[in-house]
Amino acid sequence: MLRAVRAPTLASSERGSAVAEFVMVASLLTVLTLGVMQLALALHVRNTVLDAAAEGARYASLADSSLAEGIARTRDLIQIAVGPAYARGITASYGSEGGVATVQMRVVAPLPLLGLIGINRRLEVEGHAARETAGE
Repeated sequence: MLRAVRAPTLASSERGSAVAEFVMVASLLTVLTLGVMQLALALHVRNTVLDAAAEGARYASLADSSLAEGIARTRDLIQIAVGPAYARGITASYGSEGGVATVQMRVVAPLPLLGLIGINRRLEVEGHAARETAGE
């Protein structure tokens, strides 16, 4: 009597590979998703700090306002939006661009790399505004 010998089939030799593949693909997608979310957070922080610097420069450029008031306005906006750790390195100065008197607001803040935790003093932005005078 002849006996049929069963060769190992492809399905039985790859048993459990679907689970391993799922874990590898899911972990890759999770890392990519978290990376995109962190990039979005970093861009949000940059844009928020830049907008606060521009708003502070506009506030300081008013005829009845000072650089200290512009710095305070910038600090308040940053603290409300992203937190006090990002509102520490704020400086303001008077300048000139193209013959027009301006106010320059500079903010040096951390660059967020893991959530809001990041490298200190790596994000630098400037806001500018034309100065008003009482006669204009």
